[in-house]
Amino acid sequence: MSPRGTGCSAGQLLTVGWLLLAVLPSARGTNVTAAVQDAGLAHEGEGEEETENNDSETTENYAPPETEDVSNTNVVKEVEFGMCTVTCGIGVREVILTNGCPTGESKCVVRVEECRGPVDCGWGKPISESLESVRLACIHTSPINRFKYIWKLLRPDQQSIVLVNDSAILEVRRENHPLAFECDTLDNNEIVATIKFTIYTSSELQMRRSGLPVTDVALIFVLIIGVIICVFIIFLLIFIIVNWAAVKAFWGAKASTPEVQSEQSSARYKDSTSLDQLPTEMPGEDDALSEWNE
Repeated sequence: MSPRGTGCSAGQLLTVGWLLLAVLPSARGTNVTAAVQDAGLAHEGEGEEETENNDSETTENYAPPETEDVSNTNVVKEVEFGMCTVTCGIGVREVILTNGCPTGESKCVVRVEECRGPVDCGWGKPISESLESVRLACIHTSPINRFKYIWKLLRPDQQSIVLVNDSAILEVRRENHPLAFECDTLDNNEIVATIKFTIYTSSELQMRRSGLPVTDVALIFVLIIGVIICVFIIFLLIFIIVNWAAVKAFWGAKASTPEVQSEQSSARYKDSTSLDQLPTEMPGEDDALSEWNE
């Protein structure tokens, strides 16, 4: 082998060695990078698995809140109405809740509402009167300005006179003759109540105040008599209780007297019967008299 060939082969060997040295680190780097990537992927997979496990655990532990069945807890509210405050015209009444009161009571007032009765209320009484004047009031409820009022002066066999006053209160002065007034209460141009009043003269009012009706006098008399009888009975019972021994002896004597009288009457009866049984005539007297006559 020539020296030139030996140099070439040595140079080739050097070149191949450098190539191997250059290739091995790159291969190692590639392996290290791949290993690192594999480890990262492994950690990512474990993280995802842990995340999925945590999500599943959270899903298992979390439960939606239970909704109560509201339909079963609903309370049926029952309502009833109280008595109306008037027997005619317009008044108010209570609306009473008999089931489902907020404080647990058996009954509670929910509200107060308007109630109505027959329109005609007949003849009424003044709210105040004196010997000179009288104050009259129409039928109304609060608020008083809600209604419209029409006052009329009634005249026998004639058409009524509508007065100018349109308020709920009317003040009238007494005159020498009785007067009659009527008030109509209107709600939305509908008559809801009507009432009449009679205004007497001063002399008639004094006579009505001074004189009591016959029925009142009779009632007072009966009441006084009843009180007197009750007081007498009470005193009699007290006397009997206090003097019970004397009363008992008195009634005992009273009871024994008829027995003695009955015994005496029976003895007299026996004596009379014994006397009747005795012979009234001697035997043989008739014969002797007949012989003497002959």
